Amino acid sequence: MNSIQIIYLALIFIAVFVVALVILTQFNTKALQDRLRIVKTGGGIEAEFDQKAKVSPWVGRIIELTKPVAKLSVPKEGWENSQLRIRFMNAGYRSETAPMVFFMAKTVLTFLLPAIFILYMIISGADYAADMMLFYIIVSAGLGYFLPNIFLERRIAYRKRQILDSFPDAMDLIIVCVESGLGLDAALARVSEEMHMISPVLGEELHLINLELRAGSSRERALRNLALRTGVEDIDTLVAMLVQSDRFGTSIAQALRVYAENLRTKRRLRAEEAAAKIALKLLFPLIFFIFPSMLLVLLGPALISINRILLPAMGGQ
Repeated sequence: MNSIQIIYLALIFIAVFVVALVILTQFNTKALQDRLRIVKTGGGIEAEFDQKAKVSPWVGRIIELTKPVAKLSVPKEGWENSQLRIRFMNAGYRSETAPMVFFMAKTVLTFLLPAIFILYMIISGADYAADMMLFYIIVSAGLGYFLPNIFLERRIAYRKRQILDSFPDAMDLIIVCVESGLGLDAALARVSEEMHMISPVLGEELHLINLELRAGSSRERALRNLALRTGVEDIDTLVAMLVQSDRFGTSIAQALRVYAENLRTKRRLRAEEAAAKIALKLLFPLIFFIFPSMLLVLLGPALISINRILLPAMGGQ
């Protein structure tokens, strides 16, 4: 085994280790343990915000080391009003280091995947034509450049689904608080405390409304910022309804009750749609994986008997 093969195996080991580490960090129970610890100590949602704001030392060190690489792709101006910043807010990434990590990943993967392909060609001794080799290098570089975008889109879709699933329950709690005599601002503050254990994502967004109101922002501005941060169409419609109700002096409780009923209907329809798609989604695994195995188990002994007994007998006759 020469040195190039050792380097190639080392790169494969590092890549597998990084992927396994990312999977472990995504599916571990640290976030749940932190929330249980906060509830046990009685810190509430503000303590959870303080806990999430802390960045571990090794993460900060990695960010500092990768800043020169990330600067190759970070936009020089117009970042505050860019559409990409809104997508980061929709994905729940509000820290200042999120753009650096995102553009660092785009830059590193753009050069890393073609380098791995070239190293594979050197080790395997594959002989490609010049145009095909250039095509594969361009495709691998493009894949590395767009992989962070794909991850960001998946994160946005997952977060929107979390908000949509828990938003009707939050609306019911807001209706109860408003009809019991609380104002809309106090109702949002109370619901954010109650929802942050059931749906941390929606609890954080409602808590941010309270922080903006405490900072002196108007209710309309805070609600529109909520719709901008979440990117959910139903929340945008709710914000428009609340703003109009506030302007014209109509009953907010009645408007919220009608809208909550509409949200529950939409959630039930989404569940029915997902249930109706199950049969179609199971069709292809059944055809390509389960049916061949069943046929092999059922017809295998008969085919073996035919091959051993019937075919030789027919040949002898």
